Amino acid sequence: MKIVQASKLENQDWKFLQEKIELKNPLVLVFANRYMLEDEAVIADIRNQFPYEHIVFGSTSGEIICCNVNDNSISVTAIEFEKSSFIVKSDNILKYDKKAKLLGESLFNEMPKENLKHLFVVSEGSFVNGSSLINGIESGKPRSISLTGGMCGDDARFEKTLASYKENPKEGEVVLIGFYGETLDISFASFGGWIPFGPERKITSSKANILFEIDGIPALDLYKKYLGDKASELPQASLLYPLNVTPEGKTEPVVRTILSINNENNSMVLAGDVPVNSRVQLMMASIDGIADGAQHAAEIAMKNRKNPPQIALIVSCVGRKLVMNQRVEEEIEQVQEIIGENVAISGFYSYGEMAPFNGDSSCELHNQTMTLTLISE
Repeated sequence: MKIVQASKLENQDWKFLQEKIELKNPLVLVFANRYMLEDEAVIADIRNQFPYEHIVFGSTSGEIICCNVNDNSISVTAIEFEKSSFIVKSDNILKYDKKAKLLGESLFNEMPKENLKHLFVVSEGSFVNGSSLINGIESGKPRSISLTGGMCGDDARFEKTLASYKENPKEGEVVLIGFYGETLDISFASFGGWIPFGPERKITSSKANILFEIDGIPALDLYKKYLGDKASELPQASLLYPLNVTPEGKTEPVVRTILSINNENNSMVLAGDVPVNSRVQLMMASIDGIADGAQHAAEIAMKNRKNPPQIALIVSCVGRKLVMNQRVEEEIEQVQEIIGENVAISGFYSYGEMAPFNGDSSCELHNQTMTLTLISE
């Protein structure tokens, strides 16, 4: 595997982390600030520096490269596989009337299955229901094929997100990358570090990812009561106080971030499904708790590997970044300490993270977690 990485801060020159060499048919991952991806001159510059066919674009809430976290930047990782291969498919949620499950089913059906080892998603993050997208992809997927990825971000603005494959970035795109080959060694993990607080309540009215009532009380009213003065800062304030949701019949909770609110009917739109009868609590976090969570995720991902990883794809939540603030790079450093300094690191801060629970094979949508996908061949 050959890897070339580069980053470019706004109004600055390109900085290459390795020697800039010509690669053969690489997978090129471009994670960047949404405003920069809307600039045709910036896209032309990226294509000039990386004149390859298979380019995947995704907007972010912060760009991760090596052990650095940048804002208002472009982060590019080009990967040439020696013994294995990849295939990329993409589609637009707007063609499916925003029905993410149908899109997921279609994308997976298009993907060749022979020797398929792992799937990685780079999805639109503004209005795609991540839980439904995962359900669609997994509806026909055998357990032997793992799935990870993330929802694109837009800093803490929540205005719109962009993604694409080959084409210039646009709204509504979902990209699915398939990794093929018997020599691939892929491991993954996801962990948060957030702490539930306050009484545990029950969701009494919801539809998919729209939450209407908790304990028979309008959900938004109850949430605003907890937030107090910070309620005027919704939905951004919700990134600091996500919901811990345990669906009926399940033992493992998932964390859910609020994407938008509706003051007219006192409802909240979350990044993933919140089924009726789920148990729910508010959550909070400390800087040390988040950094420790990142370290724990790395330890889990490294636990059963046969070979050292060559590249780590990291998807972490914008909520973690807001809590960590100036210390945000500490969680990346904690990961690097566990996986090794010679491992290339690429990734982004997101509106949702996709990975199985530790020890499980079926994927879940998470919020406020650090998710790692470690790859070697």
